[in-house]
Amino acid sequence: MVVLWRLSSLLVALALVLVPRTHGWSKEGHVLTCRIAQGLLEPEAASAVENLLPDYANGDLSSLCVWPDQIRHWYRYRWTSPLHFIDTPDDACSYKYSRDCHDTHGVKDMCVAGAIQNFTSQLEHYREGTSDRRYNMTEALLFLSHFMGDIHQPMHVGFTTDEGGNTIAVRWFRHKSNLHHVWDREIILTALADYYEKNLDSLQEDLVGNLTEGIYFEDVASWKECDDLLPCLNKYATESINIACKWGYKGVKSGQTLADEYFNSRMPIVMKRIAQGGVRLAMILNSVFGDSQQGFAAAT
Repeated sequence: MVVLWRLSSLLVALALVLVPRTHGWSKEGHVLTCRIAQGLLEPEAASAVENLLPDYANGDLSSLCVWPDQIRHWYRYRWTSPLHFIDTPDDACSYKYSRDCHDTHGVKDMCVAGAIQNFTSQLEHYREGTSDRRYNMTEALLFLSHFMGDIHQPMHVGFTTDEGGNTIAVRWFRHKSNLHHVWDREIILTALADYYEKNLDSLQEDLVGNLTEGIYFEDVASWKECDDLLPCLNKYATESINIACKWGYKGVKSGQTLADEYFNSRMPIVMKRIAQGGVRLAMILNSVFGDSQQGFAAAT
């Protein structure tokens, strides 16, 4: 049984000013995920998202998609830190919700899959209007949007001992990094520099083009199939650990230099995961806020 967490008052504006970015997809990865999702929203969902965003966001969900990273170490939000990832048994290359979705103290449901389930459940109360004050809907939207990016970052469903690759020191071309950060940001930044003149809009245009008429087009319908949310989230997490094993960890040793071969073979995977995250975030928001009012088979 999944617990619905109650949230405190929104501190988004202050967080944006005072707190540096921490790990997740990089800022660029989260921005792309949220831009793709917002572009795929149906009218009812688009209206709800715009209504929930603070005025200074100017209707742009992507402008606040890194907020959960920015506040995760604040005292009042410290409880959210384990919600960004899932630690799986070393070298098992498998994920099971009942085994793996917990924090370091063994508290169940405290992982990225449990978080998405909970914040989606909170957003389903949106239709009840302002009379329901149990949940902060704006925070729920921002957490959901961010965590849908995290669950698609393969190293966020990594091995326990190395903290999803964070303790595996490597060199990325000529500078120091770690395996987790390579997947978070290095691959994206290298792609931007090599192919897009560091223009994020151009990369976004390519990803959207691949969704509408390119290499992802025939897969989009299957990506967004979902009647019961938690099994879908388990599927996304399983995809991530499988990629982490096959493409993230495989052949990598601490102290190794990763360069062209690693970049060229992994970059298409990173881009596909960003696109999948965007499509699936839009699917959830359309289901929660859409005209059909069908929603998901939610936990209580």
